[in-house]
Amino acid sequence: MQLEQATLSTINEWLNGNYDKNTKEEIKSLLDKEAFTDLTDSFYRSLEFGTGGLRGIMGPGSNRINKYTIGTATQGLSNYLNNKYPGEKIKIAIAHDSRNNSDYFAKITADVFSANGIHVYFFSALRPTPELSFAIRHLGCKSGVMLTASHNPKEYNGYKAYGADGGQFTSPDDSMVMDEVAKITSIDAVKFDRVDSNVELIGEEIDQLYLDKITALSVSPDAIARQKDLKIVYSPIHGTGITLVPKALEQFGFTNLTVVEEQSKPDGNFPTVVYPNPEEKDALNLALKKAQEIDADLVLATDPDADRVGIAVKNNDGEFVLLNGNQTGSLLINYLLTAWQEKGKLTGNEYIVKTIVTSNLIEAIAEAKNVTYYNTLTGFKWIGQVMTQLEGKKTFIGGGEESYGYLIGDLVRDKDAVVSCAFIAEMTAFYKDKGSSLYNALLDMYVEYGLYKEELVSITKKGKTGAEDIKAMMEKFRNNPPATLGGSKIKTLKDYELGVQTDIKSGVKTDLELPKSDVLQFITEDGSIVSARPSGTEPKIKFYCSVNAALENKAGFKEADAKLGDKIKAVMNDLEV
Repeated sequence: MQLEQATLSTINEWLNGNYDKNTKEEIKSLLDKEAFTDLTDSFYRSLEFGTGGLRGIMGPGSNRINKYTIGTATQGLSNYLNNKYPGEKIKIAIAHDSRNNSDYFAKITADVFSANGIHVYFFSALRPTPELSFAIRHLGCKSGVMLTASHNPKEYNGYKAYGADGGQFTSPDDSMVMDEVAKITSIDAVKFDRVDSNVELIGEEIDQLYLDKITALSVSPDAIARQKDLKIVYSPIHGTGITLVPKALEQFGFTNLTVVEEQSKPDGNFPTVVYPNPEEKDALNLALKKAQEIDADLVLATDPDADRVGIAVKNNDGEFVLLNGNQTGSLLINYLLTAWQEKGKLTGNEYIVKTIVTSNLIEAIAEAKNVTYYNTLTGFKWIGQVMTQLEGKKTFIGGGEESYGYLIGDLVRDKDAVVSCAFIAEMTAFYKDKGSSLYNALLDMYVEYGLYKEELVSITKKGKTGAEDIKAMMEKFRNNPPATLGGSKIKTLKDYELGVQTDIKSGVKTDLELPKSDVLQFITEDGSIVSARPSGTEPKIKFYCSVNAALENKAGFKEADAKLGDKIKAVMNDLEV
């Protein structure tokens, strides 16, 4: 294998440019080893500053997370802020998670902002992503940065950029920031020299304010008081959740929390798991073992930056089962709307939000409770955008997405595992107080609104060739969509890239209201839905499959669930992926 000329040119820029000695030695070592695949992946492009920021593997190179790509992103964001708010005192908040180098990258970020005359509120130690969003809003910042790669493997890190509303940037500001980052073609344009007077440490005072405001959202404190000894097992999976989740549960009134000791210490190597992702069963093995030992009522596990939460509950055979993101999200919305209704808090002015790839069971619940719902594109920034647009006009109860991210209340503009853990525990207490369980509440919900079953199939395609493969797969589905899925004809094709919905039978096309995005949705005559989209943060293409059927009674759940599982297999076979 030979290096392409453009890649070699970028390598030479780094070897001859104003980069540190260690970086240059690492590059030379790869050249000496003729590690052309690694060199190509590291230098064949510049790591793209997307709408959410940066995410990638750490190491030297233009396509890697390092001091220089972080510095370039921060300089571009600084230029955007100074252009947008001329003459104003600009404030920004910075936090980081438990990943290797996150604290170092946070310091680099603070250095560059401070050198550009921007006042930095710097969290003195690791904190959850949602607390950063809260701090931006509370402190009147124009922006914020979280150093995290969420639930990616340990080799990754990233940079999430936020706007003044505490949400990630949306149009047109996202493009404006990306343009400013793209304009920086030399590392010499980045101001790395820290101005200490522009950096202010923050920490526990923000923690307590955030926790107090979360606690004030509680809907069923009376049920918690009666069920305060509910047995809860919690794992932060070596991440930031340990800083706030136990405190949030305690402030809500729960007194019987067991933290998984082996996973309680923040550690960027994530030594007890392959992936620090609560969507993965293996990540919850230690928590499940502890839950069995103490006969727990609820298992909670959060990802490294504590914006996602996975849960497990006991079924009616006494076995712990993991709930997926759609199940937990649907349960939360059903609980919140039920509890608000019981307390007489529903006035007709409330709303919830979900993404287009999240279970339509949530829509069915909202319709039954006469509560307005909104659908957005995938990514919590779109949910945050709706919240900001409706701020002061309507009351946001809650929302979420199938990828284990939920939000209750309008304190932040991102998914929040801290408030979610507190409310999942409250929900469990609410149903236990009624003589039920979270598992039986799930079955009752299915009987009332229909049994919805969803499955996510992710196909990983790494590197330059992988990106090309993913693009080709989307083109194939766009140009030659399947005629049937799982034995049912395709009724509707939604192409969010083109912004067009097509009725297959009549050929009539209508405009889609949402912003353009590389997503395809196939909707069949029997109500099955398949959504295909490339991931914006990982080298993956994702297929979201949703099927549903009526459920007459709880006793029929296992049989009906198995049938829907077979249907999903048939649908995916028809897709040939």
